[in-house]
Amino acid sequence: MRREPTEPEKRLWRHLSNSKLGGYKFRRQTVIGPYICDFSCSYNGLIVELDGHTHDAALDAIRDKYLRSSGYIVLRFSNADVMADMESVLATILHNCEQLPERRYAPTPTPPLEGRG
Repeated sequence: MRREPTEPEKRLWRHLSNSKLGGYKFRRQTVIGPYICDFSCSYNGLIVELDGHTHDAALDAIRDKYLRSSGYIVLRFSNADVMADMESVLATILHNCEQLPERRYAPTPTPPLEGRG
């Protein structure tokens, strides 16, 4: 998928890459648990998923439940939304980015080196 993104993914990525949307940094094809998410913003935990005609709503619901339980917010758009009304898609993503608080994580402690301490 990363090497062969769909046309809607390419078009949305042009607007999300290089922090173009409100200064928020998005990544493509982010692995979170057992899933690969289309786009994610680690600053606020927002995940953006694009759904084509082959998506299974029941499987998406299971996936979304897992991601929400892991502290993420999931926005879903159809490929048709991206192709026909990019401005509304971007406005919705930006609005959510602005409303979500920054996620703060405690740094992972460095494990002791073998033979030291």
